[in-house]
Order: sequence, then C-alpha cells, then structure tokens
Amino acid sequence: MKRDEILKVLEQVGAIRQGHFELSSGRHSATYIQCALVLAHPQHAEALGRALADLFSNLSIACVVSPALGGIVIGYEVARALGVRSLFVERDRSGQMALRRGFELKPGERVLVIEDVWTTGGSTRETIGVVEQEGALAVATGALIDRSGGRLELNVPARALLEIDVPSYEPADCPLCRAGGTATRPGSRFSRVHP
Repeated sequence: MKRDEILKVLEQVGAIRQGHFELSSGRHSATYIQCALVLAHPQHAEALGRALADLFSNLSIACVVSPALGGIVIGYEVARALGVRSLFVERDRSGQMALRRGFELKPGERVLVIEDVWTTGGSTRETIGVVEQEGALAVATGALIDRSGGRLELNVPARALLEIDVPSYEPADCPLCRAGGTATRPGSRFSRVHP
C-alpha cells in the first residue's frame, strides 16, 4: 500500500482525530491516530498487515510479538501474512510488561516486534525487553505509523508503513494546555483497571 492509500483509509474510518490529547507516552498532541478504528475493519487490517509484513519479508522470523492492547490486531495480521505465531505482552499486576496466558518464546527464537503507532517507542522498547528476557532474539520492529518525527531510538532495525510528522509536547510545554485546554486520554493504557 502506498502512503496516499493508507492516509485515505485512515481518514475514511475517522482514525485521524483533531483536538487536545494525552498520548499513552504522556505527551500531549493536537492530533490522535486511533488505529483501532481502521483495524476494526478486517479487510483493512489484513491489507495493512500484509503491507507491513512485506517490509520484513527478507528476514527469517519465527514469531511476532506485540504490546497489548494497540498492537495485538496488527501483530496478528503481520504474523498471519508471514505464516508464523502471534503472541502479545501485557502489563502484569505490578504494571510491567510480561508474557502471560501460557505464551512462551524459545531461546534464540527470531522475533519481530509489531506496534500500531510509535510516538516515543516506549511500549516497543518494553516489548523488546521482554523478548530478550525470555532468551529470544528481537531482530526488527515495525509499526503501522511512526509519528516520532525521526526521534525514535530502538536497538533493532525499525520500519513503519507510514511516517507522519505530528508534533507532540511534554505537558509542561504544551501550547494547548497553556491556552487553557484540558487533554483527553483516548488510548487503551488509560482505560486499564488494575485489581
């Protein structure tokens, strides 16, 4: 899929929203990209997953691992396109990312980490950490959208289907806050309930 095709699909389903948002990274932005709205359509999820998988077709991948919640659907579609297993990490009671639900990685297993949107790459770094703790090898990482503005620093090769330069700010530096606005929290991290 080409950049214009991806943007058109995102816009058609209302996945690109304008307002004042607190991102899961804690940063604020006037633009929020809700990939769940496009991934709710199986035909779009399949096409985007196939396109993202094509970026890594030259690698020998045994498993795709994604951070919950946003990365699960696209990770599954990438794994399906590659013909490999799809696992996800999620936060445990202490708030740390972990493999749960009986998921296991084999020592030395070659893993592709897939996320929906990168802003700071925090969830992806945590996922890579879990993969490495399990003794597997994170060989690359990918995302549907990179909104980091080229600031993403990961220790493995990283590729996104779409790069969008959308400014984000630390809350103390947010011009929307200074103008009296209050950020809303649309991401899944904020809807989580810990027992």
